[in-house]
Amino acid sequence: MGENYKVYSSSYMVLKPEEAKVVDLISVLVSSNLEKREFVESSGNRDVSLRRRWMIFISVVLQKLLIFISRPMAWMGALIEMWLNFLSNNPTLFVFIINLLKGTLIPDRDSAAFISCVGHIDKRKELDRNIKPRDECKYYSALSMMASKVAYENKAYIETIVKDHWKMEYLGFYKCWNDFQGKATTELFFLRDKSDDHDTVVVTFRGTEPFDADAWCTDIDLSYHKVPNIGHVHRGFMKALGMQKDGDGWPVECKKDETRKQPLAYYHIRDKLKALLSESEKTKYIMTGHSLGGALPILFPAILLYHDEKLLLKRLEGVYTYGQPRVGDEEFCKFMENKLEEHKIPYFRFVYCNDMVPRLPYDDKEHWYKHFGTCLYYNRHYDGKLIRSFTIHYSKGPGYKEGWFLRVSRMIGLVIPGISAHSPQDYVNSTRLGSSEIFLPPEDM
Repeated sequence: MGENYKVYSSSYMVLKPEEAKVVDLISVLVSSNLEKREFVESSGNRDVSLRRRWMIFISVVLQKLLIFISRPMAWMGALIEMWLNFLSNNPTLFVFIINLLKGTLIPDRDSAAFISCVGHIDKRKELDRNIKPRDECKYYSALSMMASKVAYENKAYIETIVKDHWKMEYLGFYKCWNDFQGKATTELFFLRDKSDDHDTVVVTFRGTEPFDADAWCTDIDLSYHKVPNIGHVHRGFMKALGMQKDGDGWPVECKKDETRKQPLAYYHIRDKLKALLSESEKTKYIMTGHSLGGALPILFPAILLYHDEKLLLKRLEGVYTYGQPRVGDEEFCKFMENKLEEHKIPYFRFVYCNDMVPRLPYDDKEHWYKHFGTCLYYNRHYDGKLIRSFTIHYSKGPGYKEGWFLRVSRMIGLVIPGISAHSPQDYVNSTRLGSSEIFLPPEDM
C-alpha cells in the first residue's frame, strides 16, 4: 500500500525513483502532464514546463544511479576508512610490529581512536584559542564549525574531544528515528559551553557522509510538502527532522509508536532543551551543522514557530550552517526571514568558494527551492586553490597544514568542481581566518 501524502499536506510533489522505468523517464520529457507518471505523485496535475521536467528527469536518474551503487559505495567507504585508520595507527615499522603483536592494527570502529574519512581530511582537534567568547558571532561560528566537523565521528571520539580537548560539558550523542525509512538515520550531539559570562548549549547535526548514497539522494531530491501557513519544504529534510508518518505530520506531541527504536529528532531535541533551559534563565542554545546536517538546524525553528514554542524561540541564540543545501520555497523563505527578525534570531549561512551542495536542490525560475538568511560567502580563486593547499601552512602556521588525503580530494575537485570545496577543512579555515567585521550589518561595517 502506497503512502497517502494528503495526510501530511494539501500541496506536495513526491518523486519515487525506485518506481521509475525507462519508458516513464523518456515520457516525462515528451509529455507536459505528470499525472500518469508512476514515479511522480503530485497534488496538482497542471502542465509542467520542459525545463522543470528536465530537472525532474536528471534528479530521478541520479537517484536511481545512487540507489544502484549504494552498496558498493558503502563497501568502498568502509574499505577506505579502514585503510586510512591502518595508516594513521601504524605510522612507523616499530609501531606496526607492536600493534601486530597486540592485534590492534586497526582501532575498533566504536573507539575514540577510530577516525572517519571526513576526520582524516581535517585532523585538527583543538579550538582556536585566539578567538574569544567576547567576539560572540565569530566565536560561535568557529565553535559551531568544529562541532559540525566532529559530528561525523563516533560517540566515543566526540565525547573525548568535547571533554578532554575543549574542556566543555558533553551532554550526549543520539541516533534518531526516521518514520519513513524505518531506521535511525539522523545523528546529532549536545554539548554545553559554560563559563562565568556565558552558558550556551550547542546542538549539532551530522552531515552528508561521502559514501552514503541515501544522504546524497536526499540532497538532489526535488520532492516537497507544504507546512500550513509556512510554505513548501524539502520532504527528505522534514523526514530526517522527525515528521511523523501518521496524523498531520507535525502534531504538537509525539505519538507513541512501538515500532520506533529511537526517538524522533525534533521532539527529542525540543524536550531535552526545555529540561536544560529550565535549570537557569541565563542558558541559551545554538543550532548548527555542515552539509545535509546544515539543513536541519534551520528547519528546527520553523517547526518551533509552527507549534508556537515561545520559550525555545526566545532562548535560541543563533543558527550557524556550513555548506547547507536549500530547504524551502520563496514563501517559506519570506516567512522565516520575517519570523527570525521578529524573534531576533541570527542566522548565518556559510558558503565556501564553489561548494556544490549549497546549489542543491536546483533553483531557477521553474523551481521553488530558494536560499535565505545572511550568507557569508568566502571567495577563493579556484585555479589557485591547488597551489594554496600546499603552501597555506607557511603563511598561516602549522595548524593549517593539509594532509595527503585532502590534497587528493582537491585533485578530484579539478575534475568535478565543487566537490573539494565542500570539505570541512575550508569551512574551519573560513571561520578562523575570516574577519569579525563580516558579521556586522552593512551600515556598521
